[in-house]
Amino acid sequence: MPPKTPPLAPLDRRLKQRVARGRETIDRRIDLHGYTQARAHSALLAFLQRAQREGARLALVVTGKGAARGEQHGAERGVLKRQVPIWLALPEFRPFVLGFEVAHVGHGGEGALYVRLRRAR
Repeated sequence: MPPKTPPLAPLDRRLKQRVARGRETIDRRIDLHGYTQARAHSALLAFLQRAQREGARLALVVTGKGAARGEQHGAERGVLKRQVPIWLALPEFRPFVLGFEVAHVGHGGEGALYVRLRRAR
């Protein structure tokens, strides 16, 4: 039987407030603007593995909100904005991700996520 994937737990309201007000530090940041989906996926996984190894507890993942110019050409807007939360919930990310929430507007709002990292084992 394969090992059970740990469940995701959203950030509690008080932690999110402390982060938004600057009272809780963001240990690591990654900006995925301009990445293809494939490159963003591998970069995010490597980033989270490294951050966990280095003892980080909270990371900011900036996806961007999507380019408005894409709408004119029939492309969907905000591919990474939609995909990153899906990826964070995948079994391959679960050993590193405890939970995630949309960031406060001061940290990117809808175009960024706070990600709580699991302790390294």
